[in-house]
Amino acid sequence: MPLVITLASRNLFHDRLRFAASIIGIVLSVVLVMVQMGPYNGFGRMLTTMVDHASTDLWIMSSGSKFFEDLSLVDTDLRDRLLTIDGVDRVIPVVAGFSAWSLPDGAMIPVFVVASDFSDDGLLPWNVVEGNVQSLTTPGTVAIDRAYFDRLGVSGVGAATLMRGLPVTVGAVTDGIRSFATTPYVFTDVGAARSYVGLPAAFTSDFLVRLKPGASLELVRQKILSSASGIHALTPDEFREQSRSFWLFGTGAGAALLGGAVLAFIVGTTIVAQTLYSSTKEHLYEFATLRAIGASNGYIYRVITCQALISAVVGFALAALVGAAVVHFTSNSTLQVVITRYLMIELFILTVVMSIISAFAAIFRVLRVDPAVVLTR
Repeated sequence: MPLVITLASRNLFHDRLRFAASIIGIVLSVVLVMVQMGPYNGFGRMLTTMVDHASTDLWIMSSGSKFFEDLSLVDTDLRDRLLTIDGVDRVIPVVAGFSAWSLPDGAMIPVFVVASDFSDDGLLPWNVVEGNVQSLTTPGTVAIDRAYFDRLGVSGVGAATLMRGLPVTVGAVTDGIRSFATTPYVFTDVGAARSYVGLPAAFTSDFLVRLKPGASLELVRQKILSSASGIHALTPDEFREQSRSFWLFGTGAGAALLGGAVLAFIVGTTIVAQTLYSSTKEHLYEFATLRAIGASNGYIYRVITCQALISAVVGFALAALVGAAVVHFTSNSTLQVVITRYLMIELFILTVVMSIISAFAAIFRVLRVDPAVVLTR
């Protein structure tokens, strides 16, 4: 095996310019896949950030609602009916909707207001880095994420402005709560939220239902659905999957990102295949000599495959450094590139597969050469 690695390395490094072109092809291909899958992961996380952080067993919403920001209206009186169902412990109303945030220059931008009952610990802001959540129980106090400071024209706790013409003061600042639509989230209490979004007391956006210990989720769900029409009762996992399916596949956004990743893979494979084929063709007589002196086809396979694997490892290592830089520079942006450990493992396997597939063209070229050609030299 050491001899195989030595021969493969010498073949690759014999023409450093060609080897560099091969590595650049791999790096560009892997980075392209990263910048497609990274936003795909980040987009998927932001789509369900509210679902992921809500403390609930069931989400109750209008049957026409596909995701959290898809505004839902549910009759407030439904809460009393839900509380009478055996197995239901608490029913927490959630108020959500768009409002208008006033900037220092008098202009207004849209924000998305989120509120639930603080006494029930329903859907509260998390990752609070300035101020505290309890300050939001004071009327007119809100929480925002620091990623939107510039957008909202504020600098931190204590900043004051108007929202839908009503005075608001920043009482808490979070880190990492970003909207997939880039519309800033604004957390506040339920009473104030109704005024900010113009929602009458007769309606609410969603209900968070918590069950009593030992209660059957499916049995309670069936009772909830039979108690009212026009509603969905979804577990967090179901709501999460429904939201992602709608945005990533129902709208074509996810298909576009995945299509870009596939195209990057094809381009990278083609570049590496061309480079390996060219390198192999240049050393065709050397490979023919190996076959003439009795080297098996398996040995030739290993040499060419080893060339491909060396290229894959070097190219992936450089691409990983580029990916780490991209993650770092987008960590505080409104649209994060998320490259998880599992994605890196998948990308490494993809790079190896891409390089091995590329090696086939070179292998087929070597197998077609007649060992007798060495006698003509």
